[in-house]
Amino acid sequence: MKNLVSRFIKDESGATAIEYGLIAALIAVAIITALRLVGTNLTNMLNNVATNLAPAP
Repeated sequence: MKNLVSRFIKDESGATAIEYGLIAALIAVAIITALRLVGTNLTNMLNNVATNLAPAP
């Protein structure tokens, strides 16, 4: 039993998986933020193009 507890305490594979999970989450947040900014800018640009291409009344 003592050997089992000792191996459990020394095992770091769970910590590694958690670290990879945190890194993946941070990357996902960065990607979502970048896409939202690009999407907003793209929408504004396309609206300006559509306004400028519309025929005058």
